[in-house]
Amino acid sequence: MAGIFHAYDIRGIYPDEINEELVYKIGLALCRLFPETKEFCVGRDARLSSPSLFDSVAKAFIDSGRDVVDIGLVSTPMAYFASGRYGFGCTVQITASHNPKEYNGLKICRENAIALSYETGIRQIEELVAGDLEISSEVKGSIRKQDVKTDYISVMSSFIDIKRPLKIVIDASSGAVGPVVKELISKIDALNADFLCVEPDGNFPYHDPNPMKDSAIDMLKSRVKEFGADIGAIFDADGDRVMFVDEKGNRIGSDIVTALIAIEILEKEPGANIAYDLRSSRVVPEIIREKGGNPIITRVGHAYIKETMRKYNAPFAGELSGHYYFKDNYFADSGVLALIKVLNIISAQDKPVSELVSEIRKYHSTGEINFRVSDPDVLLSKIEGIFRERPSARIMKLDGLTVEFDDWWFNLRKSNTEPLIRLNLEANTAKLLEEKRKELEDIIIKGS
Repeated sequence: MAGIFHAYDIRGIYPDEINEELVYKIGLALCRLFPETKEFCVGRDARLSSPSLFDSVAKAFIDSGRDVVDIGLVSTPMAYFASGRYGFGCTVQITASHNPKEYNGLKICRENAIALSYETGIRQIEELVAGDLEISSEVKGSIRKQDVKTDYISVMSSFIDIKRPLKIVIDASSGAVGPVVKELISKIDALNADFLCVEPDGNFPYHDPNPMKDSAIDMLKSRVKEFGADIGAIFDADGDRVMFVDEKGNRIGSDIVTALIAIEILEKEPGANIAYDLRSSRVVPEIIREKGGNPIITRVGHAYIKETMRKYNAPFAGELSGHYYFKDNYFADSGVLALIKVLNIISAQDKPVSELVSEIRKYHSTGEINFRVSDPDVLLSKIEGIFRERPSARIMKLDGLTVEFDDWWFNLRKSNTEPLIRLNLEANTAKLLEEKRKELEDIIIKGS
């Protein structure tokens, strides 16, 4: 059971690791954690097990004398929106984000879409679930349904500022965001849109719902070229991530997208703090400074990034995994709002997206490379020891191990959601990148 309580969510394989009985206990624990909350908001993604897990957590709230607001099948950003918009004290989204179909879990936030991390609530839930939980009320709560989509589309539409006609292909990965993004985008006269995998289907029949995987974007890449689109976008299963390909079908790094959106934000808010995760290209803080902003580096994970944004009142943050966060959206991530921002930006430029991206991309990077290792902590310690002996190395341990040199750097960190260790590496030249990638891979493989 302990393995499902992660740094910023609760997630595991259904029904072996997470199931109706356990989710019922989590609901009881949440009633203890939020004693003043009389009404819990609950949404769910398109996974096959989500309806029964929804029923279990809702029953726990009702049995404890609390009321439930059922917002139905929604993307995770829609659940965050509901939290902030309607003032719920606690919102639970049944989802396993981008994981394969056999997974499920819960993302939880308190008022104003403030996400729970392990340090700010998930640890307490874990401890409560491990103990004796009893129903503390003889009075039953009630359940009511509430529509979120109408207000969500209205608010998202208010950010649209498209300057010229565009052609776009959107792949919703058979997730919860499909119907909403189709309805929103179809209303924009300047867009000629083609949609893939928009019907929610928890079997994810067309491809893996994780756009970080190259195989997941093959369908999008092909359709962009066939359709003659200016850009392609793909969401993950719960719609909090969005990733892009250019008109040639080439993947656009999410850190490059972060830089593009940062430029647009800083034109409107000069001197603003812009947060970015530590795996991002060096070009991100360079551009933020160049445009008069203040770059704020953060550790990986939505709960930590949102906390950093609130601390520095940052209007925007970007994460390498395709999450984009906006102060105008309760500091929460929204794939739909990021898509709108990108469309606004490229429509204001009279050049292909590939050219716009090439003007920003300066360095060479591996992307994220995953390794399965027997003991990540021992390996990280060993690698830190190796590089501490190099006099020109600058070492940071904000999240995992980051080692910087003047002409290259890398970050190596444990996954918060999967049994993996992740490597991101960037260098000034392709030759140096390949040399250092081989060096690091040899160390990791031998050390594991």
